[in-house]
Amino acid sequence: MRNTSKAATLESKFPLLAIENDCIISKDADVTVCFKVRLPELFTVASAEYEAMHSAWFKAIKTLPDFTVVHKQD
Repeated sequence: MRNTSKAATLESKFPLLAIENDCIISKDADVTVCFKVRLPELFTVASAEYEAMHSAWFKAIKTLPDFTVVHKQD
């Protein structure tokens, strides 16, 4: 039996438009930028070091523009 449905290309269904300058650009003009951050193992830093790390994360996230999504995976 032959498939009679119309064929569609992956490019027409996939929401990505291009990858430029290490950024993913979608067809809706959304820009995705990924960063890799290495964190120390759990319970290996002192309280002061942990506070400094937390402060740095907080300052970095606070400077991001509106409608920014941050996903941290452990």
